[in-house]
Amino acid sequence: MTTEPRRLRNYINGEFRDASDGRTIDVVNPATGEVYATSPLSGQADVDAAMEAAAAAFPAWRDATPAERQKVLLKIADVFEERAEELIAVESENTGKPLELVRTEEIPPMVDQIRFFAGAARMLEGRSAGEYMEGMTSIIRREPVGVCAQVAPWNYPMMMAVWKFAPALAAGNTVVLKPSDTTPASTTLIAEIIGAIVPKGVFNVLCGDRETGRAMVEHPTPAMASITGSVRAGIQVAESAAKDVKRVHLELGGKAPVVVFEDTDIAKAVEDIAVAGYFNAGQDCTAATRVLVQESIHDEFVAALAAAAAETKTGAPDEDVLYGPLNNANQLAQVSGFIERLPAHAKVEAGGHRVGDKGYFYAPTVVSGLKQDDEIVQNEVFGPVITVQSFTDEAQALEWANGVEYALASSVWTKDHGRAMRMSKALDFGCVWINTHIPLVAEMPHGGFKKSGYGKDLSGYGFDDYTRIKHVMTSLDA
Repeated sequence: MTTEPRRLRNYINGEFRDASDGRTIDVVNPATGEVYATSPLSGQADVDAAMEAAAAAFPAWRDATPAERQKVLLKIADVFEERAEELIAVESENTGKPLELVRTEEIPPMVDQIRFFAGAARMLEGRSAGEYMEGMTSIIRREPVGVCAQVAPWNYPMMMAVWKFAPALAAGNTVVLKPSDTTPASTTLIAEIIGAIVPKGVFNVLCGDRETGRAMVEHPTPAMASITGSVRAGIQVAESAAKDVKRVHLELGGKAPVVVFEDTDIAKAVEDIAVAGYFNAGQDCTAATRVLVQESIHDEFVAALAAAAAETKTGAPDEDVLYGPLNNANQLAQVSGFIERLPAHAKVEAGGHRVGDKGYFYAPTVVSGLKQDDEIVQNEVFGPVITVQSFTDEAQALEWANGVEYALASSVWTKDHGRAMRMSKALDFGCVWINTHIPLVAEMPHGGFKKSGYGKDLSGYGFDDYTRIKHVMTSLDA
């Protein structure tokens, strides 16, 4: 018996709609490789409608008090908790992720992050009013920027949607959000939840492909474009936004160095690094996938990491596994290609192959013997592949760690406090973890430098990115 794919729809101005011209995209479950849904392939008319709705809703939402916006966001968080099992089921089908992983590692932080930004709505800060010129009082106003065009990625569709809409709505902006064309299902469920709480037009969802995203960014209405995605996509967004001087918020790729010194507890480091490298099938721009190990412990570390990889499980969402499939057929081909093109001096210590012939599963992989200029060291694999290089001293470790175009996240593993402080100062990355890798909290910023983009997610800094500063000066003699 064949099950008819379910139909996903855009959410514009408080109602669900098909694409205006009826075009659709097949949506594939990456755990099975089978089509389970269709989603709209939105065109210019759909973009126009969503932007018009968001622009019309903006004045009233902007003028709502911070307490009113906080109340709305707190209600959204409550409903996320109430409908958690629905969100888990949809996101698992959307991405192939293990159900338990979504339940324990995504729903709680998402709810917490929404509640954090609900609080941030009432914590607008600025320099105090004062007389900086005789007879004049200056006041600083912090205001929402306006309509925000937001593009979320496929590796964390639900959580990245939260990172987009929560600070934007808290600050008083309205939103047009586009999920990835491969993972739209959970975002349309989020639209159902939020749409029942906010005024119509405040939150809109457009499904589609990269051309849909391009049309959103190039549209004259948004004051800001925010994207989490590849460097290529980020560059295109920045170029498009530059034509009418839109604000741009970019969270792009990563190639996190994991610098392991000889005084590290090897067993503990291997255990933590394996989880941080293979979590979500390595499809995380902060993943611990580029390990630099001091030469005196290199061989022991590699052997232990290969053993940890052999014990790490991937499989179907309802199985007891660490991670599920890669997101799509193209991503499977990309990861496989890196391994197939390895230079002769590289050695595959574990994995290095697809798992099964159904879905897009890839084995936990360790590759050693690599040089700094190797393709797999310099470029983002975005899969369950950990590379290992051997360094001699602190200076070489730092040179190699910084010697890539990405600058999002990093970690240092040592018992030497002074060394940890020196490295954390010199590492050119937006985040440095010490003796851990990958934990995030709503109160602290997430964002990178160089080709990893600019702007911050989470924290008060992320909230500030969705505001603008206005100076008001008044004469005391009037």
